[in-house]
Amino acid sequence: MSGLGMILLSPLFLVIAIAVKRGSPGPVFFKQRRVGANNALFSMWKFRTMYTDAPSDTPTHLLTDPYAHITGVGAFLRRTSLDELPQFWNIFVGHMSVVGPRPALWNQYDLIAERSKYNANDIRPGLTGLAQVSGRDELPIREKAAFDGEYREKMSFALDCRIIALTIKLALTGQGVSEGGPGGDARAK
Repeated sequence: MSGLGMILLSPLFLVIAIAVKRGSPGPVFFKQRRVGANNALFSMWKFRTMYTDAPSDTPTHLLTDPYAHITGVGAFLRRTSLDELPQFWNIFVGHMSVVGPRPALWNQYDLIAERSKYNANDIRPGLTGLAQVSGRDELPIREKAAFDGEYREKMSFALDCRIIALTIKLALTGQGVSEGGPGGDARAK
C-alpha cells in the first residue's frame, strides 16, 4: 500500500520538491536518526522544512526560536504535515507503519524512557498516531507517551482507520501544530 501511495502521490511529491528547492538553497529531503521498534535506530525521511544551518538533532520544542529556522515553505509543510510524506518510503522498507507512536529522535531520552513504561517502544513507529490526533505538538511528553501506550494496548484495524481519518482532518486544518512544544508560539495556532 505504501508503494501504491508513493506512486499516486508522486505528482504532489514533485510539486513539494520544487517548492522546497525554490524556497531556500539546499537539499529537498532531510533525514534524521530516529528510534524504531525495539529501540532500533533508522533514518527517517522528510521534506526539508528548515534552513540548512538549523540544528539537525534538536527537537523543535527545545529551540529558542524555532521560527528563525523554519523556511516559508517549511512552515506550510509542517502545518499541513506534508513534510512527512517521504516517510511512505520508511513504511515501504519496514521501518515504520502507517499508524503507531511517532518515532522519537535518537536523543529524546525523556520521551523514549516515558514510552518504555507503556511498552510503546516495542511496536513500529507510525506516520501518525493516537497522540498526534489527541493533541499533536500541544501535549507534554508524559501525555504523549500515555497515548502511545494506549494505542499499543488497543491496536486494531478500526482504531487505525479512525486515527487516519482524524489525521487527514487535522492536516487540512493545521490544528494542534505548535512549534516550540506545549503552549508554543501563537504564530502556529
